[in-house]
Amino acid sequence: MRLYAISDIHTGLEDNMKAIEELSMDHAAGLILAGDVNETVEGLVRTLRALKRNFAPIFWVPGNHELWTVDPSPRAARGDAKYREMVEACRSEGVITPEDPVYVWKSGAQSYGIVPLFLLYDYSFKPPEISLENAVHWASLAEIVCADEHLLHPDPFASRQAWCASRCEDALKKLASIPRDLPLVLINHFPLRGELVNLPRIPHFRIWCGTERTENWHTRFNVKAVVYGHLHMRTSRVIDGVRFEEVSLGYTRQWTAARGLRSYLREILPEAA
Repeated sequence: MRLYAISDIHTGLEDNMKAIEELSMDHAAGLILAGDVNETVEGLVRTLRALKRNFAPIFWVPGNHELWTVDPSPRAARGDAKYREMVEACRSEGVITPEDPVYVWKSGAQSYGIVPLFLLYDYSFKPPEISLENAVHWASLAEIVCADEHLLHPDPFASRQAWCASRCEDALKKLASIPRDLPLVLINHFPLRGELVNLPRIPHFRIWCGTERTENWHTRFNVKAVVYGHLHMRTSRVIDGVRFEEVSLGYTRQWTAARGLRSYLREILPEAA
């Protein structure tokens, strides 16, 4: 069975949701959703139910959009509470999340550990001459300020950086507990390495794209592939013998509906011989 991946499907956009609902596969397959599916629990569930008609199992990690608090009500979930709401919505649909055990995927005679992660960012993908404290100001001078600064709250953590540090520490414990002889596919919305962030039109946006804490994870552990999104720039690279797959679909203007959604699915497993 094949394992595909896609991210940044943004099903709050009507044309994107329509493409998901019209998708039809002619063979059994699993699917990785590498974040930015939908901002609301209701939208996420609707998307997952449409995808379940074609894929099982499904693996999900949150993008920054899933963490946004768009409901102005004072009772609306923020920060970690919003993330936990999304996790429970996924679990109610049988979808595997970063809070679940490592999934062992059988591909012929080979097994792989599929590891969804939620690691966030901490502004450390900045130029070396800019301090962490001044990173957001540095970006704002170029008139670049991510909507996360207004919509992605770190509660109950003191900052997004502190939340990121906690998530990375938890992920390291999980990865260290996996048998070394099991090759891994890591899934995270944000790139694990700064060199992967190539945004020529908005270079200052890079500070919202990951953390230097993860720079060596692809060699520190037995990793065969890393699946990510966020950049809306579909690429496939090999670094130190590890595949790095950016699998974004993007906003409606960034993909061609005439090609069909299926053409944007990236095959992750089985690996090419």
